[in-house]
Parts: sequence; C-alpha cells; structure tokens
Amino acid sequence: MASIWEWANPRKFMAWTDKALPVIAVAAAVLFVAGLVWGFFFVPDDYRQGATVKIFYIHVPSAMIAINAWLMMLVASLIWLVRRHHVSVLAAKAAAPIGLVMTLIALASGAIWGKPMWGTYWEWDPRLTSFLILFLFYAGYLALWEAIEDPDTAADLTSVLCLVGSVFAVLSRYAVNFWNQGLHQGASLSLDKQENVADVFWYPALVSLAGFVLLFIALVLLRTRTEVRARRLHAIEMRERVQG
Repeated sequence: MASIWEWANPRKFMAWTDKALPVIAVAAAVLFVAGLVWGFFFVPDDYRQGATVKIFYIHVPSAMIAINAWLMMLVASLIWLVRRHHVSVLAAKAAAPIGLVMTLIALASGAIWGKPMWGTYWEWDPRLTSFLILFLFYAGYLALWEAIEDPDTAADLTSVLCLVGSVFAVLSRYAVNFWNQGLHQGASLSLDKQENVADVFWYPALVSLAGFVLLFIALVLLRTRTEVRARRLHAIEMRERVQG
C-alpha cells in the first residue's frame, strides 16, 4: 500500500503521467476511431431497429463512462476525506467535466434513439430520470468547486456531494433491475448470452467501449496534471501574498 501512495505523490504523478499519457492517448484515438468506424460502416442494420441501432456505439459507451466516472470520483473523494490526499481530490475534480459531457452525450443520443423506437424523445423512465438527476449532480459538483474560494473547503464539500450523488449513479446503472416498469431495455453488454447482443454487434461495441475508456483515462490524467499545476500556482501566489 505504501508504494501506491508513493506513486500518487504529486511529483511522481507528474513524472509517470508525462511518459504514460502519450501512449494512452494514441491507444484511445486508435480504438475510439476503429470502434466507431467498424460499428457505423461495417455492421449490418438490425432487422427490427434498422440503421438506428448504430447509435448504440455512442450511447452505451458514453452512458457507462458517465456512471463509472462518478463512481471513480466517489473513490477519489473518499481517499481525500480519509487521507487528505490532494492528487485524489484533484483527479475527482478533473473527471467531473468529462463525466458531465458523457452524461449529456448519453441523454442526447438516447433521445435520438428513443424517437424511432418509442415514438418520443423523452419518457420519465426510471433510468432516464435517474440519469437526468445524475447530470444535475455533475453540474452542481462543478458549480460548488467554482463557488468556494478555499481549495480544501471546496474539496470537503464536493466530496460530500459526491457521496450523495453516488446513489443516483447506482440507480442509473441498475434502475431496470430495481423497477420492471419503464420503456428502457436491460443491459446490452452482458456476460449472459441470452441477454447480450449478437456477436456482430458485440465485438465492435467492445472496441468502441475500450476507446471510450482509454479516452476517459487520458483526459482525466491530462486534466489532473493541469489541476496539480494550478494548485502549485495557487500555493505560490498565497505565499507571495503573505510575504508581501
């Protein structure tokens, strides 16, 4: 465990991410483009949904990232509350705008997909409703960071907010299991062969999902590096203000 915290030291974090980030970014770009090109141009239309099924390759990965980004923020926030580790809370702060955008993409692509399938862009379905609330929690989390000047106080309050919002992240993932009502289907990517999509859709979906995951990791690392630099600059400014 000591070695884990050692690598999360701000100086070591900046050193190893300086080498790892370009590799992750290139892999993310390759898989992201390959998955979408494969899914949109080389996968046949579905016999019931037609070409609209191809929104799947954007909607499902973005929705999964939106949910798991908040759970990643939860873990990072708990580390901050327990150990007061600055890189962890800065990583949570860095992930929030990415999660917000992914949630927005999932909502928009779901609405576009829902119109031909359900006959409406929006339905107060349990999963859709919990996803909308998750979007509002992302927005509130970012607004709270901007509203509080002291970084440590902002970190404490946003971490508590992250704990509360995690309820809706879980509901977004398992709403279909909790409530049998609603239009939204169950999991499309599953280890259960009876529930899972056909292989012709499954393999490009995995490539697309891998691209989204690596893109998320690359953006979080990049933004965390920016937050570390901003924290250092803030510390220097405060020191000069006290000395001046």
